[in-house]
Amino acid sequence: MERSRIAVAGASGLIGSALVRSLVADGHEVVRLVRRAARGAQEICWDPEGQYVDAAGLVGCDVVVDLAGAGIGDRRWTDAYKRKIRDSRVLGTAALAEAVAALDEPPRVFVSGSAIGVYGDTGDRAVDETAPPGDGFLPSLCVEWEEAAAPAEEAGVRTVFARTGLVVAREGGAWARLFPLFKAGLGGRMGDGRQYWSFIALHDEVAAIRHLIDTEELSGPVNLTAPTPLTNREITAAMGRVLHRPAGLPVPAPVLRSVLGEMAGDVLGSQRVLPKRLLESGFVFAFPGIEDALRAALA
Repeated sequence: MERSRIAVAGASGLIGSALVRSLVADGHEVVRLVRRAARGAQEICWDPEGQYVDAAGLVGCDVVVDLAGAGIGDRRWTDAYKRKIRDSRVLGTAALAEAVAALDEPPRVFVSGSAIGVYGDTGDRAVDETAPPGDGFLPSLCVEWEEAAAPAEEAGVRTVFARTGLVVAREGGAWARLFPLFKAGLGGRMGDGRQYWSFIALHDEVAAIRHLIDTEELSGPVNLTAPTPLTNREITAAMGRVLHRPAGLPVPAPVLRSVLGEMAGDVLGSQRVLPKRLLESGFVFAFPGIEDALRAALA
């Protein structure tokens, strides 16, 4: 990709900060969307839940990447926090897509965050981007989230939905909580351990987003997951091997439900998701296996 001006919402998050580092290292000009007054030309003021974007800051951007949203696993899902999870994504994406659509010269691509939660619990059934949405809070959230980008699509901007899996990283997400437990010898399978977890190394997540930006034939939903999903039992066993710790302390399903509430349904649920479109477009994973991904996160 030639040197570009790229706007990133969610630039302080796990994926966003890694993406910004990668882009800046390659000489791209990155403009961050911030929830306060902008401090210079490299920042754009916005209020996602208030649906405000200072659109003047988007002028001249070749690419807009929207990765903003309240953390899914940051706290227990009260009704109020579920509203925050939804509004921070749906309203923010709508505001950004509308600002993009209103530009005299809109960007060539709008990459909008999404998640494999759209598929719901798939059990042992492997699914790709052709599968319909599932049932429940996360699937309905993801459907609304993707629909919110419609103004950009209707304005003729190539719009891609990055349906991200469980990102293997030490700095954030699910693994930021799992690594300390396993290092202390307190890790183990969750529930019966037969549920599939569709993971992706942080390095591959960033590389995949950049692939979405660069690959002109890609639009619509694209799954960002490693090519071989594994069960929770297989993943926790791999963590024990990589960390040289026992992984024999299972967490029973009732305990997870007691601690996590409604969110436990997604921890215990199974999502066997395949990155069909990513592979067909020529993307090559650097860390396709779970042990590779774990070692990359710990390096």
